[in-house]
Amino acid sequence: MKDNITIDLASEMDYERMAEIYNESIQKGAATMEESHYTAAKISAWVEKFEERERLYALKDAGKTIGWGIIKFYSPREGYRFACETAIYITETELRNGYGSLMKNFLIEKCKELDYHHLVAKIFASNTASIEYNLKIGYSIVGRQKEIGFRNGKWVDIVIMQYLIS
Repeated sequence: MKDNITIDLASEMDYERMAEIYNESIQKGAATMEESHYTAAKISAWVEKFEERERLYALKDAGKTIGWGIIKFYSPREGYRFACETAIYITETELRNGYGSLMKNFLIEKCKELDYHHLVAKIFASNTASIEYNLKIGYSIVGRQKEIGFRNGKWVDIVIMQYLIS
């Protein structure tokens, strides 16, 4: 991994590139249930609605955004206040270089700081690379939702994974 990699809170200057990275995943159809392309304005609207313990981070190589990660509430119900969902998107050209694991470990540390206990990841069952790196980090598979989504003319299963912070 390169020495000039940084992870910081995302800013308005990152949103256009983050939308492009998300659009790669939307186009591919194997990592998100979104079907409509995103813009910087749409990402900005996300952030504007964030609650106190939700975050969006930019992963950068020499200042250029190559990925991003998000921490968002699992549910607005009070009893779930210690649970969050995490997600990571890395540009196609940088996949399998260890950046997903780097960002996921970073998010886990931030979740600790934000007083979360239970982290959830929802991953397409066909996305074995994401499932495997999450298992290596310490997530466990807790279930599979069969045919919960519909993308590219097919029903999609989602694997639910969790990480418990002690």
